[in-house]
Amino acid sequence: MPTQANDTPDPRRWKALWVTLVAGFMSLLDVTIVAVALPSMQRDLHASAPAIQWVVSGYALAFALVLVTAGRVGDAIGRRRIYLLALTAFVVCSAAAGAAPSISLLVAARLAQGVAAGCLAPQNSAFIQQMFRGAERGRAFGLFGATVGISSAVGPVVGGLILTLADGPQGWRWIFYVNVPIGLAALLLGLRLLPSTAPGHRERLDLGGVVLLGTAVLALMLPLVLAESGGVRRLWWLFPLGLALFGVFAQWERRVLAREGRPLLDPRLVTTVRGYAIGAGIATLYFIGFSGVWLVFALFFQNGLNYSPLRSGLAVTPFALGSALAAAVAGRLVDRLGRLLTVCGLVGVILGLGGTALVLRLAPADVATWLALPVLFLGGLGSGCVISPNVTMTLRDVPVRMAGAAGGALQTGQRLGGAIGTAALPGVFYLVLGAAHHDYRTAVATSVGLGVLPVITGLSLAVHDWRRHRRGKREPCPPEVSHSHLHADHG
Repeated sequence: MPTQANDTPDPRRWKALWVTLVAGFMSLLDVTIVAVALPSMQRDLHASAPAIQWVVSGYALAFALVLVTAGRVGDAIGRRRIYLLALTAFVVCSAAAGAAPSISLLVAARLAQGVAAGCLAPQNSAFIQQMFRGAERGRAFGLFGATVGISSAVGPVVGGLILTLADGPQGWRWIFYVNVPIGLAALLLGLRLLPSTAPGHRERLDLGGVVLLGTAVLALMLPLVLAESGGVRRLWWLFPLGLALFGVFAQWERRVLAREGRPLLDPRLVTTVRGYAIGAGIATLYFIGFSGVWLVFALFFQNGLNYSPLRSGLAVTPFALGSALAAAVAGRLVDRLGRLLTVCGLVGVILGLGGTALVLRLAPADVATWLALPVLFLGGLGSGCVISPNVTMTLRDVPVRMAGAAGGALQTGQRLGGAIGTAALPGVFYLVLGAAHHDYRTAVATSVGLGVLPVITGLSLAVHDWRRHRRGKREPCPPEVSHSHLHADHG
């Protein structure tokens, strides 16, 4: 396929976007959709609790480990090539996971599937940078942000629905098989519609950066994904090691740049690209609270109220609906309102989740779930005004040649925040449950309320950024790197 000229919009760009969003939705959905099927998987495969945990946590870990590297490789050798290879691998691994006869083969397939998903994800935002300009880019990022938010929120609903339709001892296998026809359709359409990128020359990959960043992410995430089996207690020493490795990685990248090389993650993304650093911080903080509450809600509704997996998922559907509606509108408003939109969205999420915690704790048990529906909808409206606009404002000024690595780094922060939230909030839930003599209402209110705290911290960052822009202040570009040089190949 010929490369589209930089100054000529690709006439098939919107169709191509939908192809990438469908595949991206499928890969992100697999982070949460499997959780509702774990009991039947464990029973059918005669798996231990630590082994079955790797079906979820292994996927999330592998996903996060390759995001930045895959984004950088896509920037260097062609996003279309990496995307199609990764999508092919994802389909094959999904089929292998569905057919796995043992827990060890299922975990192996999920690890490989996570690597494929991690290679897919950063290409999505990079394609948007490549194909869209101006106000269209804001709308495209709005759809991308909606995909990220909704895929996380509807995972329990879709998983419960599939288990209901595929009733039987092996019904959980359709959680994976459903990816095969969708992935094949996206692959065929991608071959036809996705634009190619033709780098002028092959670049050497920053292998030192790959090793340092991968080891740092592994050190921070491994104790969290093993939290249910005592990983935090046994592997706590990996946290300071991971932070130290991040420091070494930052020094290494500055050294590569000083030698006029191409670093894995260009330090100028943080120092000179307007909005990138603070947007990545907001995303990480938000996903700590956003990701963890869904497991807490599932524990409360299924164990505390004896809901089925499908009914448990439907109980939080208003959040997903609100998020979808708001994200579609927010993508059109972000150019006009800027960071104010994120501020309003974070306030909505705080009121929505905080209000839900109070309702589930204080309202009569027989009506609490119904009373929580409008409050969850408010939280969803807020979420739609957080994820989509924040993605847009974080990535819109990133040069196209850095787009894959920048998108991968942003999603790495989201995945790291999600790992913290999914480890910490259910842990608090069980801790309070034991201390409060199995009072599920107190446990859910406490843990969801705790999940609001990082969102409040993210709000403080967003307010600071909004006020700074209102005063007309902009971070000066470092003298050694001019803005025009940074964006020399923005197209």
